[in-house]
Amino acid sequence: MYGSIQVYYGNGRGKTTASLGLGIRAAGIGKKVIMVQFLKEKHSYTLDFLKRLEPELKVFRFEKAASNYEMLSPQEQEEQKVNIINALNYTKKVMDTGQCDLLILDNILSLIDYKIIDIEELMKILEMKRPSMNLIITGRTLPDQVAGKADCIYKIQTEKEQPFDKILER
Repeated sequence: MYGSIQVYYGNGRGKTTASLGLGIRAAGIGKKVIMVQFLKEKHSYTLDFLKRLEPELKVFRFEKAASNYEMLSPQEQEEQKVNIINALNYTKKVMDTGQCDLLILDNILSLIDYKIIDIEELMKILEMKRPSMNLIITGRTLPDQVAGKADCIYKIQTEKEQPFDKILER
């Protein structure tokens, strides 16, 4: 069985949603799915809902802050970097041991944007992918080296946007 590397990137909304959709489809046919989310706040109602999908689809957030990374003070960002390194180490362990059929690294590309890791470190992580594992990575920007390694690339861009809170109103 051949696994692929898929990328969802761009400034539009829906990268996480698209990767979760594939994760749910994979879990629905008996595949083991793990999602590691980077640069997200510690808690959200979406995360609470996703926990109901365990054990078929497991979601991990290692950050402990109540706000997104870019909203944190420099000191808080430094504290979060320790948690992000723990998430990266967990990611490497999952890849090394083959704990899942589909691994989603949500927003990992943004770690490069924030200079938490460099492109070489990300490429080492991508090289760890087992041949049978499917890997999805997301983020706002797509470095050329990652594009060269990817099997599928989807650019998500917004043409017209309505505030998300308005969409959820009844």
